[in-house]
Amino acid sequence: MALLLIFAPKGTEVKKTQNEKEEPPQEASSNRPAYHFSTPEKWKNDPQKPIFIDGKYHYYYLYNGNYPDGGGTEWRHASSEDLVTWKDEGIAIPKFSNKNGDIWSGSVVEDKNNSAGFGKGAIVAVVTQPSADGGKQEQYLWYSTDRGKTFQSFSEKPVMSNPGTEVFRDPKIIWDEENQKWMMTMAEGDKIGFYETKNLKDWSFTGEFKTQNIGLLECPDLFRMRADDGTVKWVLGASANGKAAGKPNTYAYWTGNYDGKSFTPDSAEPQWLDYGFDWYGGVTFEDGKSEDPLNKRYGLAWMNNWDYPHNTPTVKENFNGVDSIVREIQMKKQGDQSYSLTSMPVEALDQLTESKQTAERTEVDGAKTLDIKGEAYQFEADISWSDAQNLGLRLRESNDKARHIDVGFLPAEGLSYVNRGQTDQPDGSRKFIESKAPFDAGKKKVHVKVLVDKTTVEVFVDDGKTVHSSQVFPKQEDQGITLFSEGGPSVFENMEVKHFRPANR
Repeated sequence: MALLLIFAPKGTEVKKTQNEKEEPPQEASSNRPAYHFSTPEKWKNDPQKPIFIDGKYHYYYLYNGNYPDGGGTEWRHASSEDLVTWKDEGIAIPKFSNKNGDIWSGSVVEDKNNSAGFGKGAIVAVVTQPSADGGKQEQYLWYSTDRGKTFQSFSEKPVMSNPGTEVFRDPKIIWDEENQKWMMTMAEGDKIGFYETKNLKDWSFTGEFKTQNIGLLECPDLFRMRADDGTVKWVLGASANGKAAGKPNTYAYWTGNYDGKSFTPDSAEPQWLDYGFDWYGGVTFEDGKSEDPLNKRYGLAWMNNWDYPHNTPTVKENFNGVDSIVREIQMKKQGDQSYSLTSMPVEALDQLTESKQTAERTEVDGAKTLDIKGEAYQFEADISWSDAQNLGLRLRESNDKARHIDVGFLPAEGLSYVNRGQTDQPDGSRKFIESKAPFDAGKKKVHVKVLVDKTTVEVFVDDGKTVHSSQVFPKQEDQGITLFSEGGPSVFENMEVKHFRPANR
C-alpha cells in the first residue's frame, strides 16, 4: 500500500490523448492560503528547483488537472520577482504529449553556452518519465526556445536509460564551472547516483552515495555553501523517510566533500532541514540576484505527506496542494566543529504586513491569553525560564480553549515540539500528531518565530536552527493566542504579531 501511495500521483492511471483546457483559478475560499503558494485548482505535489531568468524566478511544479478523477502529472509554471507573490504561467510541459508516460520530477537549467545545441540561452529540462515499453523510470530531455514558457520533447528515446533498477528518477543538474561540465544527482532507491556530461544528452556514471535507515530517497540535491566562518562545504540532500528509525520524513542532508565523482560526508548520520510532518520534495536554489551564490540560497517544499496526501478539506474547494514559504538558507559552524544549515522565512514576506501588534513583557505561570487574534500572521517572541517544565504558545485557539495548536519546549528533555492533535489535522491514524526536535535548553532562553496561515504552521526556533512545518486545519473562527508555562514561570518578551494580507489576490 505504501508503494502505491508513493507512485500514484506520478503514475499514469488514466491516459489522455491531449492536454485538456485549463480551468480558471477559483475564487478565494476559507481554506485558500493567504500567503503560501497553492495550486490554482486541482492537484500539485513536487516542486522543481526554481531558475532565475531575465529578472524573475521561474518555478515549475508537478500538476494534475484531472484530479481527483484521473492520474498523471505535468509541469505547471509560475513566476515571481520576490519569491512571495507569484503569477501563474500555465502548463509548460504537458503530459501524455509523447509516446511515454506523464511528466515527473526533474531539473531545468539555462544552457548559456549552447552545450546541447538548441541555441545559447535555451532552457533545458531533464525529467523522469515512465517508458512506453514497460513503464521503466528513465530520463528524457525537453527544451525551450522561448525562455521557459513552453517545452518541446527532444526525443521519445531517453537520454538516460534505466540501468536495471526499480527506482531511477528525479534528476537534479548543476553546472561545474571549474571543469566546464554538467553534474547530476539521481534518486536510486536508498542511494544517490552521480553523473556527468558535456552536452546534457550523453551522461556517464561517476559514483554513488549509499544511505542507511532513511527509506526510499526522492528529489536529491547537491550544492556548495560558504559557512559563517568562511569555510566552503558541499551539501548533499534528499527527501527521505526516517519514520522507521524515529527520524523525520522530510529533507535529510549531509555536509562533506564532492570531488566531481563522488561525495564523502563529514558524518554518516544525516541532519534534517525540517522536523515537522509536511516538508517534502524539498528543493534549494541560488539567489539569482546575488553576485556570490555561496553565502545563501533559498529553499521550499511541498507541504504534505504521502501517508495522507488527500486528507484535506480543500479538496471540496477544488484544490489540493500548498507549498511552504520560501526560506533563506545559510550554513553555520557549530560548537562541535560541525556545520549545519539554518533556514528562516524570506525577508520579502515583510511586504505583506498589513498591521502589527505587540504585547508587553509578560511573566506566565499557568496560562495567559493575549488580547491579539489572527488567522494569517507571523508571531515572534523571546522566552526565558528557570524551572519551567513545559512552556510555549497555543495558536489558533478556540474561545472555549478546547482547540489549539501547541508550539512548545520541554527544557528537561532538550526538546522543542509542535502538537496539532487538539485541532483538525490531516492524519486520520493519529500517528503523526506531535513532531519533536532537539534544542539547546541549557541557555534557558529561546527565540521563536512562527508563521501561521489558514492550513499551515511553520515554526523557526533560534534563528532557524530547527524548523517544524506541518498542515493543520483549524476552524476559521479559532484565532486566539495563549502563552503557557507549567512547572514554574516563564517570561515572554519582545512579542510581535505581523498580520499578513493575501499575497496573490
